Amino acid sequence: MRLLTLLFAGMSLGSVPLCGQTVDVHTHIIIPEYVEVLKAHGAELEETFPLPAWDVGRHIAFMDSAGIRTAVLTMPAPQPYYGDAEERAECIRRVNEVSAKVKQDYPDRFKFCVALPLPDVDAAIREAIYALDTLGADGVKLATNSRGQYLGDEELDPLMEVLNERHAVIIIHPHRPTPYPERIIATTPLAMYEYPAETTRAVVNMLARNVLVRYPNLKVVVPHCGSFLSLALPRMKSILPAMVAQGYMQPIDWEGNLSRLYFDLAGNPTPEVLHSLLTITSPDHILYGSDYPYLPDAVLRANLQRLKQMLAADKELAPYSEDILWKNAERLFDIREEE
Repeated sequence: MRLLTLLFAGMSLGSVPLCGQTVDVHTHIIIPEYVEVLKAHGAELEETFPLPAWDVGRHIAFMDSAGIRTAVLTMPAPQPYYGDAEERAECIRRVNEVSAKVKQDYPDRFKFCVALPLPDVDAAIREAIYALDTLGADGVKLATNSRGQYLGDEELDPLMEVLNERHAVIIIHPHRPTPYPERIIATTPLAMYEYPAETTRAVVNMLARNVLVRYPNLKVVVPHCGSFLSLALPRMKSILPAMVAQGYMQPIDWEGNLSRLYFDLAGNPTPEVLHSLLTITSPDHILYGSDYPYLPDAVLRANLQRLKQMLAADKELAPYSEDILWKNAERLFDIREEE
């Protein structure tokens, strides 16, 4: 008992819990300056649900209680752009600099993926270079669309070239689609259905233009258990030959593109969802994600415990449990246990 007392007495706020190994690749940093921009434009509910509160102390307390060693921070939706390019750039720079400071203060607990001031591609390139080369960002967070500019669109190719040169990891996050079905969204909030559809839409656009084959150094994390891709890809593959033959589409290098996709498990997957995901990827490309702080801590802890039990009970996935919970993310983000 005395030994345990001494051990816990020596743990600081930013220390790694003794039993915590999990790496969480899907969490959000929500700073006051970002919220203030949204409030100034009446956009607090642009994504159809309120932004939760966040601070680093509560985040670390959650991580300690859940057994999470390291978390990757990203800016949430929406993209803070309401016609004022300077306001957008300043807001996103502030998010990035605060994220860098959190990582600096707690280097063994946090990584971060930089936000970019899209849809201005030139400004996004400048911010990406600054954040990756100077701030020490661990990757880039890209919205599925930035005010109608979708991932995979040709105008983003110069940005992809810069990110490819830096072997960047990209974390995708869904945003409200543009245009959007207003009546449907009023009935069914974005997070319930449209987010998976929006993510699938953006990734399909990237696949159709062979983005990940043309920029082969990129690695892209698809959120929410792969969204609807495991359903969409078989249909795409069956229809593509006819579309190519009629000149409507170009051939798609399925293996080349899919080999560069990773998938986080935010969204509390069932065994059926996990096995569906395995039809389009392999266990070494599956990562744990919580979506903190968008659900109560107790719910996220229970979800993680359920996932651990599910993996342990699954004969196919049990040998890969540690890979899915932390080792795959360690390799992807170059996280070292001794940090």
